[in-house]
Amino acid sequence: MSQIHVVGLDLAKQIFQVHAITSEGAAVVRRQLRRSQVLTFFSKLPSCLVGMEACGGAHFWAREIARLGHQVRLMPPNYVKPYVKRGKIDAGDAEAICEAVSRPGLPPFGGPCSKLVHRRSRDDGRASGRH
Repeated sequence: MSQIHVVGLDLAKQIFQVHAITSEGAAVVRRQLRRSQVLTFFSKLPSCLVGMEACGGAHFWAREIARLGHQVRLMPPNYVKPYVKRGKIDAGDAEAICEAVSRPGLPPFGGPCSKLVHRRSRDDGRASGRH
């Protein structure tokens, strides 16, 4: 698994879909992971870029995966949708996330015209729940 360069992770309640590519763009991993297997899977990978659609649970997973040494980028779903090749299929969504996050025109978050979502800390999540 040392050749993995970019990972697209489609989040769900129980079964997550993973799509990983090499630096040349060849798909090397297409598999499903149960919730309990996600951190184990990413702990075995060398540091790489991980893309996810931004949602409530994505912030938790982004923090946990970043803690393992990966670079995590959260994207709004409307930036992923143009890359979906087939209908609403989890494997297709993971592939589209992988494609979207690896595009050179997608800047890292923090700039004035950023297309990515800033990862929230636990305290940020708690504060927004009080409003």
